[in-house]
Amino acid sequence: MGLNEYEPGTAFPGVIGRTTDESEPAWPASRRAEPGAPNVLMIVLDDTGFGHLGCYGSPIETPHLDTLAAGGLRFRNMHTTALCSPSRSCIITGRNHHSNGLACITEFATGYPGYNGIMPFENGFLSEMLLEQGYSTFMVGKYHLTPSHHETAVGPFDRWPLGRGFERYYGFLGGDTSQWYPDLIYDNHPIEPPRTPGEGYHLTEDLVDKAIQFIADAKQVDPDKPFYLHFCTGATHAPHHVAKEWVDRYKGKFDDGWDAYREKVFARQRELGVVPADAELSRHDPDVPEWESLSADQRRLYSRMMEVFAGFLSHTDHHIGRLFSFLREIGAFEHTLIMVVSDNGASAEGGLTGTTNEAQFFNNAPEPLEESLRRIDEIGGPTTFNHYPWGWTWAGNTPFRRWKRETYRGGASDPFILHWPTGTKARGEVRDQYAHLIDMVPTVLDLLGIDPPATIRGVTQAPLHGVSFAHALDAPDVESNHHTQYFEMLGHRSIYHDGWRAVCPWPGPSFTEAGKGFGEPISAHTLTELDAQGWELYHVAKDFAENHNVASENREKLIEMIGRWYVEAGKYDVMPVDGSGLARAIVEKPLAAPARDRYVLYPGTQSIPFFAAPRVLNRPHSITASVQVPDEGAEGVLLCQGTAAGGYSLFVKDSTLQYVHNFVDRELFRVEADTPLTPGDHELRFEFEPTGPPDPAKGHGSPGRFQLYVDRSLVGNAEIPYTTPFVFNPGAMTCGANPGSPVTPDYMTPFPFTGTLHTVIVDVSGDLISDDEAEMRMHLARQ
Repeated sequence: MGLNEYEPGTAFPGVIGRTTDESEPAWPASRRAEPGAPNVLMIVLDDTGFGHLGCYGSPIETPHLDTLAAGGLRFRNMHTTALCSPSRSCIITGRNHHSNGLACITEFATGYPGYNGIMPFENGFLSEMLLEQGYSTFMVGKYHLTPSHHETAVGPFDRWPLGRGFERYYGFLGGDTSQWYPDLIYDNHPIEPPRTPGEGYHLTEDLVDKAIQFIADAKQVDPDKPFYLHFCTGATHAPHHVAKEWVDRYKGKFDDGWDAYREKVFARQRELGVVPADAELSRHDPDVPEWESLSADQRRLYSRMMEVFAGFLSHTDHHIGRLFSFLREIGAFEHTLIMVVSDNGASAEGGLTGTTNEAQFFNNAPEPLEESLRRIDEIGGPTTFNHYPWGWTWAGNTPFRRWKRETYRGGASDPFILHWPTGTKARGEVRDQYAHLIDMVPTVLDLLGIDPPATIRGVTQAPLHGVSFAHALDAPDVESNHHTQYFEMLGHRSIYHDGWRAVCPWPGPSFTEAGKGFGEPISAHTLTELDAQGWELYHVAKDFAENHNVASENREKLIEMIGRWYVEAGKYDVMPVDGSGLARAIVEKPLAAPARDRYVLYPGTQSIPFFAAPRVLNRPHSITASVQVPDEGAEGVLLCQGTAAGGYSLFVKDSTLQYVHNFVDRELFRVEADTPLTPGDHELRFEFEPTGPPDPAKGHGSPGRFQLYVDRSLVGNAEIPYTTPFVFNPGAMTCGANPGSPVTPDYMTPFPFTGTLHTVIVDVSGDLISDDEAEMRMHLARQ
């Protein structure tokens, strides 16, 4: 006789007597999925363009994803938002990105409903929906949906993965991380990687290991319980990190350049049918130099950067293949609904020349060619944070124009693969129906036979914005259900409606043609001018790659499309239009705690992410450590922020107090004490006093004076020509050690302080020690 179960919240159906012998038990029923419910696996690649996967025409080897496509479907009309956090919010909620508060990445949040980076609970996650249906729910990899100022030891944790319906989480919360030294979170707490790069560690392998473990843990307890795994690689976002043996597979394969790559990929795309037979390759981008115009050194460097990217993608495919192999071993592969997509087109954040350190892009400080060449053999390894030049970005989005951050199809069209052998009949076919990331959740629910929930944990749910494309899976010629879709990203706007696409590029069709760079603000007057003159019109039903602007001969259609854009903008919290870029990163935002001038930090505690840490760049500040040095001496880090890609460290080595500022991994500015530390209790202090304004146009933060004090006596002084202007990326602040890669080559990580470190106080009030006499003595000593 089975258990007597009842729905929680309803009346108890058993019998309660005076004693158990005259009573009958009953149990609240557990949530159980429908018998035979399939598993759901979503794989989200990062910055992977339409022309990057082998099954989309690329020469880059992706055999496991190609096999998936051969056994399923490829879409050639899937659309994204053109940026990562916004796209990820669409994938997981089925709602548009502005309605999710994610007009941009969380780090660029501003104080408007569509832009604040705080996803509303009325826009439920697929994880929350499937958890209520009896699924195990796992999130592994890049999240990038938590407000950046919530990524702290005090949270709040309600918008971390475990607060949004995932039962287990392993990955990183931010936009990117080192593949060799990642900023890992396990559930709700940070951890260090299980191995070092020297021991063979790589993040992608680690993520797949954890995904397999999570599934195995659940299946050994309840083999019939379905799972939902949201698996998001750090690849192929920068840094492009991979072992040399993967890179060397592609040695010489890209020596003929990005123009030749596009021609070859486009020809293959036409053979595969992932572009229409009458499609045309988009124009040569005005911002991209002709390959033959480059010097031999430039071609050698840029070819190597693309070899690294290709090796990174093939390595990622290899480990995704391990996940597929495990599913086959446990008999789950055929019964798993798999969707693979990228969050946006290929990334141009390496700039015109590429870089060995992406932090240089974010700080407007590109490195000279000779510096990149000097490090060519390091590219892809643990000492770099590298990104290829945007010529390869443009090529990776073949056949489309432009790239990530812009709403031409190069930024907003991506590969999409669906594989579900027990649920669909079609194999190896291409679908042309228009789709957007917001359609993924409705399609999953449709295929599983689940209605969108009216409430989740007591919160009334907003309607889904997307529509299901399940009807097209076995019907290649059926019409799409998705008729209208707006786009807005960093002021770059477009709209699709029934085969037409209107685009209003910002700052222009290219930086060259606009005479302006990325991140220019848009005034009300400028927006009026753009609406009058800046819109382009493409009949994409006949012009796949947006080559023929037909605005002038279709004026009424263009006006209709502009009007539609404003209607959609009003519906989905798109206003106000904001074209600014990096400026958003430094606007004042709420912090996890009220802003203050004095921060007390303790050793052995969690690192504080950059956007929640004290802001020290370009302002006077002090760092004061209270320590006890034993008789045998002590060494180690007192406080550091950042990594080998850029940051600073206050530390003791060889009994000497030292401070090093790592300027985007290009220059080390330092100050050292002129006297050794003695045993006993000490107050060790660093001060920065700006001596001029920052010059962000040149990629320079404020020049200034570095000073060291021991027990409030000046022991070190240095004049610094400039500092980091905007951000350290990665930029976590750590007390008492340097986890991950070393900020300075003066030591090996983690280099914990071996004496007693009581506290470190960071003071940004501007209250600095004045010791004119000691300062004069030090200046004289340096003459």
